Amino acid sequence: MATQLWAQEPEPVQIAASPEVLLSVTAPEVALAIWNRAAPAGLAASIDALVLDAVDDIEAAIEAPISAADLTVTLQDAGYNSDVVALLAEDIAALAGRFAAVVGRTRFKLRLEVIETDACRRFHSDFVTYRLLTTYRGQATQWIETDRPDAVAQMRAGEVAIFKGRMLLDDPPVLHRSPPIAATGEQRLLLVLDPVTE
Repeated sequence: MATQLWAQEPEPVQIAASPEVLLSVTAPEVALAIWNRAAPAGLAASIDALVLDAVDDIEAAIEAPISAADLTVTLQDAGYNSDVVALLAEDIAALAGRFAAVVGRTRFKLRLEVIETDACRRFHSDFVTYRLLTTYRGQATQWIETDRPDAVAQMRAGEVAIFKGRMLLDDPPVLHRSPPIAATGEQRLLLVLDPVTE
């Protein structure tokens, strides 16, 4: 069970530099928790040097705790080079373990994909219980609170968010989208984790 981190009713968006903020998303009033971290320095540099055209998108079922060694094989099979594989595998394994502790699930659907279009260009909420997102390279996810639709906020690369989805919220107070990058030549590397629900 999540530890309560506030004295009064929390706001629908919680942002902090500590990873403990991710626990707040399990509170009924919270729809988005953002761990305002930078990607590990060595990982960020290796990903910046990565040729994203040379890697395949990954979609896999994983179970936490997952070992970095298992993820290493998956990343190598997708074309990730040796400079980035170990660091990226360690980070994804750590995030999956942290996500499992927050949502009380061990089975997840993992997507690691290169995005070059305006995928999910409209503000929306996904039909999931929870969704973990982090952008390893490029512009990160944008979000709004529905009562302030013109105040568009944007995550930074490396930050980690857990969004509560429509399976838990009929009328979500927070919506998100991919940043518009079509025709700019920009590429994004995005990690998505969704719990597998029975």
